[in-house]
Amino acid sequence: MHRPPMHCLPMIPLPIRWLGLLLLSLLFSALLTWARLPAALLLGPMLAGILAENAGVRIHVPRLPFTIAQAIIGCMISGMLTTGIIHSFLQQWPLFLSISLSIILMSSLLGWIISRLRILPETTAIWGLLPGAASVMMIMADAYGADVRLVSFMQYVRVFMVALLASLIARYWVHVPAGVSTVPVDWFPAMRWVPFAQTLTLVLVSVLVGPVSRIPAGPLLIPMFAGAVLQAYGLMNLELPRWLLAISYCLLGWSIGLRFTRAILVYAIRTLPRTILSILILLLFCCGLAFVLVKVFGIDPLTAYLATSPGGADSVAIIAASTHVDVGFVMAQQIARFLLVLVIGPTLSRCVADRISGGGK
Repeated sequence: MHRPPMHCLPMIPLPIRWLGLLLLSLLFSALLTWARLPAALLLGPMLAGILAENAGVRIHVPRLPFTIAQAIIGCMISGMLTTGIIHSFLQQWPLFLSISLSIILMSSLLGWIISRLRILPETTAIWGLLPGAASVMMIMADAYGADVRLVSFMQYVRVFMVALLASLIARYWVHVPAGVSTVPVDWFPAMRWVPFAQTLTLVLVSVLVGPVSRIPAGPLLIPMFAGAVLQAYGLMNLELPRWLLAISYCLLGWSIGLRFTRAILVYAIRTLPRTILSILILLLFCCGLAFVLVKVFGIDPLTAYLATSPGGADSVAIIAASTHVDVGFVMAQQIARFLLVLVIGPTLSRCVADRISGGGK
């Protein structure tokens, strides 16, 4: 029987293709949510995009919606910078900075080794292993010329491994009961219209200013820092309903997944064993730091692990919220490291690229 070639799929009307992608994204997101995996709302659309691209569906996310999604995620990160977290950081800043620098240096060393061995191209390994909010690391990597597809692959393999290890520690070490009840998500809460209008204004300004600011990932970084400052001085309150965040995650997931061609997917799978090995080494190093926090500072094991884990601020926040830990300590450490990565990440990636190119001469 004659099988139609893959290039016939784009003959399907564009709205039907988008509807199919949306339904597939909802299915994957529901399955990942049911499995209690972090960042399910981003991973589901990403997986749907990968499947659609490799099935021959030719669609892409327009630039403007993607830029708006970046700005909304920037506002979400700025909302994490609460006064409680800032106060916790100021109380113990030498400890937080020393742990953050140790983890960043270790991840950078592993990234440099992977790049030096030509397992992954140039700065991709650095951005793939840098511990920050995974969605933000992908945006930053794209802005600085790394292969965002491989970066996302590494980031979410690491997110999965960190979440799995956290679940095992919670269940079998500190004896947190399995199946901890979670509060149902209110997708359409009562709106605070003035803060919501302020948030949309910040998003709009960031979308307009970001691309012309010459700041890499400007649409993400401008609302992140501007929102934090405006909140700290009581000039605005952020209002980000769950449905708006879900749409933003979906757009980001699609924009990455739809770039996963068959060739890059095969390449990513081929590098999986070495990627897992590098992540395991990083996890063991972070567990060593957690062990020091437990023995020297008397911090409980799960809090220490989540504070030092390289899972990213967004996914760790989800895990911490569903377990009995010191959330302030965990998030202060995660946010401190995340901000440090934003500051020194570009320098690290350029340094690796220069050394790799210099070594190849």
